Amino acid sequence: MSIFERFQGVFASPKKTLEAVAAKPVWVDILVLLLVLLAVYTYIITPITQAETASLFQSNTKLMERMGQERFDQFLKSQTNASPTRRLIHSLGFTPLATTVGFLISALFLLIFGRFVSTGGTYKQVLSVLLHANLINIFLGNAVRLLVILTKKSVFQTTTSLAMLFPRLPFGSPAHIVLSQLDFFQLWTFGVLAYGLAAVFKIELKKALFVSYGFFVVKCIVYIALGFISRSFMGQ
Repeated sequence: MSIFERFQGVFASPKKTLEAVAAKPVWVDILVLLLVLLAVYTYIITPITQAETASLFQSNTKLMERMGQERFDQFLKSQTNASPTRRLIHSLGFTPLATTVGFLISALFLLIFGRFVSTGGTYKQVLSVLLHANLINIFLGNAVRLLVILTKKSVFQTTTSLAMLFPRLPFGSPAHIVLSQLDFFQLWTFGVLAYGLAAVFKIELKKALFVSYGFFVVKCIVYIALGFISRSFMGQ
């Protein structure tokens, strides 16, 4: 299957597409596509994110005391006066690198999870189906989020998770940290991923769903923990 056939297949016929990817794993072209999509998305939203970050931190006296006045002022200045070059470095450098590492680690853990129900399957197969399934979140999910962000001029107040049902919920509050992990496009992604894992490990779809969503739950717990650590660091 060509990359275009696989791209549209993830949305139109995910079972057939991910079974084909599992049978003949390919991942380099789809990884490049995902990173390009993510880089464009990050480049567009970075100025809005930085402005909101600076506004959020300006009244944080506890963080100022912890960092020191000089470092704190430099931090705020860096957030409000980001140059195009810095935006490019962030969107074309740090974000793609961190995302690639995240995919590689996620595929490894999915393979480990899969070993509890099967002895078959390879790392390359798992990585391939994982990347293809993530087209749902990185392409379609980010397209929806970007539209809302540009309309509302806010990244922090934009979400496609359960947090959207509670619009008055403060950003960074404990409830917001938890609910924001239950993202609709993420749930869709891991549901589709189960088709690929079923083909990779040659197991029933029910078991594949258990592996896929089991990893999703662990991932949510890790991000929730990081959210609370970050909240504690900022003195909230």
